[in-house]
Amino acid sequence: MLKKLKLITRTNTAGLDGRALRLAITITAVTGFSLFGYDQGLMSGIITGKEFNSEFPATHKVSDHDRHATVVQGAVTSCYELGCFFGSLFVMFRGEHIGRKPLVIVGALLTVVGTVISTAAFGPHWGLGQFVIGRVITGIGTGMNTSTIPVWQSEMSKPENRGLLVNLEGSVIAVGTMIAYWIDFGLSYVNSSVQWRFPVAMQIFFALLLLVGIVQLPDSPRWLMSQGRREEAMYVLGKLDGLDPNDDQILAEATVIQDAVNRFRHQKRSVKDLFTGGKGQNFQRALIAASTQFFQQFTGCNAAIYYSTVLFNETIKLDYRLSLILGGVFSTIYALFTIPSFFLIESLGRRKLFLIGATGQAISFTITFACLIDDTTQNAKGAAVGLFLFISFFGVALLSLPWIYPPEIASMRVRSSTNALSTCTNWLCNFAVVMFTPIFIQDAGWGCYLFFAVMNYLYIPVIFFFYPETAGRSLEEIDIIFAKSHVDGTRPWRVAANLPKLSFAEVEDHGNALGLYDDDLEKEDVNMNEGAENTASNEGVNGYTLFEPKEGAGQPTPADGAGSSSDSKSE
Repeated sequence: MLKKLKLITRTNTAGLDGRALRLAITITAVTGFSLFGYDQGLMSGIITGKEFNSEFPATHKVSDHDRHATVVQGAVTSCYELGCFFGSLFVMFRGEHIGRKPLVIVGALLTVVGTVISTAAFGPHWGLGQFVIGRVITGIGTGMNTSTIPVWQSEMSKPENRGLLVNLEGSVIAVGTMIAYWIDFGLSYVNSSVQWRFPVAMQIFFALLLLVGIVQLPDSPRWLMSQGRREEAMYVLGKLDGLDPNDDQILAEATVIQDAVNRFRHQKRSVKDLFTGGKGQNFQRALIAASTQFFQQFTGCNAAIYYSTVLFNETIKLDYRLSLILGGVFSTIYALFTIPSFFLIESLGRRKLFLIGATGQAISFTITFACLIDDTTQNAKGAAVGLFLFISFFGVALLSLPWIYPPEIASMRVRSSTNALSTCTNWLCNFAVVMFTPIFIQDAGWGCYLFFAVMNYLYIPVIFFFYPETAGRSLEEIDIIFAKSHVDGTRPWRVAANLPKLSFAEVEDHGNALGLYDDDLEKEDVNMNEGAENTASNEGVNGYTLFEPKEGAGQPTPADGAGSSSDSKSE
């Protein structure tokens, strides 16, 4: 009877399996990132809107050089990124203990709560503070989701299409941004607070879709295996492939995952593991992951995305409504140029696409700052061309790649923490860029675009010397690449270029030959007894008791008919 009360379990599949289940997972993942994209575009049309400025006069600029209003605009827009940072920080410290699914559920709920608070803000004094608090809470939810969803998706995807699927998450960021821009434009004709309240409230729509989707889908089989829940992990693996859990293919995949888990299962895992070197190269891999998000922000993407309408209006001196229209066109081009990435992400690979994106963006901002040096109307139009060219290259490459690459580059031991660290880096840098861009443009003019051009040029050698190719590789193969790099004293990108694709058996053979698992096995022997005690004491936490009551002797029982015959009889 108790089993019937399990409304949310780690193994829900909504009655789907095989391709249908993978499609449902992909739709849910992209819904979470479309919400993120919507939030990115939301404030661009609102922050300078008549009704928002009327409700909150502190954001209204009485002149082009009103520094106080410029700072307030930057703070109100960027406070969301601070919330996202703290959400990501929570995932970095607690993500591996809690699991992927409950984090996304809580993130979606927080987004709803924060949106309600922001939408219900009234008045010039307390109202702006309430709006900011709601934005921060919404940001916490988004931070949890963006730190978790790429890992969840990566761990449930096949190597040959993992990049394509996670790329889809990044691409719908642009779709969400486009929706926000055009909603802002359409409602600019409304002469009431609905002009800004409706776009803000629309966040709830995306959050509820995400919540409904994630509740009906399973947790990562790799996470389940890492928690000693092998039966559930094999059940999910079987469902993902449309096979019986005892099929030879499922057993082979489960064995590889289980072997990787066994090497560190009895060790204490903490954020300190991110800073270890040796054959695992966790610290180097964490730095590479974080660098993707650092350079995504400091190469200028959100300076363009958050403030495109402000740039068209104040820097290029266009009419406000025409600026909104151009902002909508800008976001539409942004969304359209994500389409080529679907064809290039696997065929061209991550490394080459990174190089193309950084080079194209550098050239684009060079055009923009060069045109703005001589402040004429004709040159201002050339600067706008540079911005449109920038967003085209960004949509093709650097939009999605920093979300695909970190969970791929990280080891299983610290994958959630590494991805959360990279996402924390995104949000801190995002906050800085969104906060300083209005003031930077106001005081420095074309110097702002020169700065972003230089950052793009600096990114090119970082990509060339430190980023190995991961396309078509299993997550376990990437461990071999970094171990071999450490043992041979060469760069990981060279190893990846010369190492052929490996089967499950070859991964195991290479790992043993490189001594990749020696350190882990020694630590496991030392910590075996302590680890066993920790496993027992953590059973309640890792058993997801908030959502999933335990049965019998505490053994986890999969949903959807995956339990034992004795479980069925007890019902």
